[in-house]
Amino acid sequence: MTTPFPVNKALDIIGGKWRPQVYCTLENGPRRFSEIQRAIPDVSRKVLTDQLRELEQLGMVRRIDYSTEKQLHVEYSLTEEAFSLQPAMKALCSWGETHDE
Repeated sequence: MTTPFPVNKALDIIGGKWRPQVYCTLENGPRRFSEIQRAIPDVSRKVLTDQLRELEQLGMVRRIDYSTEKQLHVEYSLTEEAFSLQPAMKALCSWGETHDE
């Protein structure tokens, strides 16, 4: 069954306080968890972890594990599906800038 309002699906994916910020942080390339956390200083470690997992389950974020026996190295990047949202995200950012109060 299709939703009568497809915009709801988009809002489920990009909505919330932290998801747009995660998306904007990753749009310029892969980042380690600590880099994402530094870019969004107000988000807690647990909430950021939860958001990244949810976005991964939705197919919007890819988690790449480069871990070896001696070092843990994980990077997160946007999927092609997430990049298809780029025009909508840019439009939202532009609207937000012009309606800043």
